[in-house]
Amino acid sequence: MSDQRQVDVVLPELGEPLRLMAVHAHPDDESSKGAASTAMYVAQGVEVLVVTCTGGERGDILNKALHDDPAVVADLAGVRRREMEQAAQILGVQHTWLGFMDSGLPEPDENGVTPDLPQDCFAVVPVEVSGEPLVALIREFRPHVVTTYDENGGYPHPDHIQTHVITMYAVDAAANPNVSPNVGAPWQTAKVYYQLGFHKQRLIALHEAALEETGTSPFAEWLEEWEDRPEDQGRLTTQIECSEWFDVRDRALKAHATQVDPEGDWFGISQETQRRVWPTEDFQLARNRVEIVVDERGIERDLFTGLRVDAGDMSESA
Repeated sequence: MSDQRQVDVVLPELGEPLRLMAVHAHPDDESSKGAASTAMYVAQGVEVLVVTCTGGERGDILNKALHDDPAVVADLAGVRRREMEQAAQILGVQHTWLGFMDSGLPEPDENGVTPDLPQDCFAVVPVEVSGEPLVALIREFRPHVVTTYDENGGYPHPDHIQTHVITMYAVDAAANPNVSPNVGAPWQTAKVYYQLGFHKQRLIALHEAALEETGTSPFAEWLEEWEDRPEDQGRLTTQIECSEWFDVRDRALKAHATQVDPEGDWFGISQETQRRVWPTEDFQLARNRVEIVVDERGIERDLFTGLRVDAGDMSESA
């Protein structure tokens, strides 16, 4: 869709709340990716809407304490909906379901053949179909900023990749008055960011800190298998200092009890150490229609630079 067919950005007026939409694949993704910065922005008065594309129905029960819990096994979909509700309350966000079926993560069989995805799943729904309800949400909520995953999904789960695809489609379609003209007024999102939760620089810092603190590291094998890709260079554009909200992040993540072992590696490094070695959550600015602001290192420190009208930026304009 060409820019000529899209409406212009509407900057917030003085006193109008900023709005952030975070589009995720499954319940628990909102708590493991960008949750501390989300909670921080909520505390600042930003309106945040988390959109969850699927219900996580085909996910595994990753907390060994619940593997054989009959209530969980019998109704994983319902349990995950209740977990999501609790996590949203902890983060202070608004939340909605896009309503599609989890695709699962097909594993190769003994012959190395990966089965086809289920025919009813999110990843195989045509983008014009799966993207349409997101277009409607964007036009209704009118986010100034949208966050989602990169073209690889952050990791190559079919639902994460599809989440990227439909988000980028919906951002463009929502701004095009010729698309779904009866579904709300067109809205141009000013900025789109990709989550960069686990990039190599951060993993190394946490790995070394874990070795120093406990003598072992949950990131050792991950780093040994890491493959550097030229396209990943320069992706880190934006770092949000949000360490004060790491506790809120962890409480929200633990609300997803089927997906997280509270005694597992994820919580093996103390929050104090995390605050010391990596106090930020990190993003890549993927789309931008306003003048951004960066620091002396060329890093943006606020998802809403170029959009705040009631406070001056103290950094150097890009």
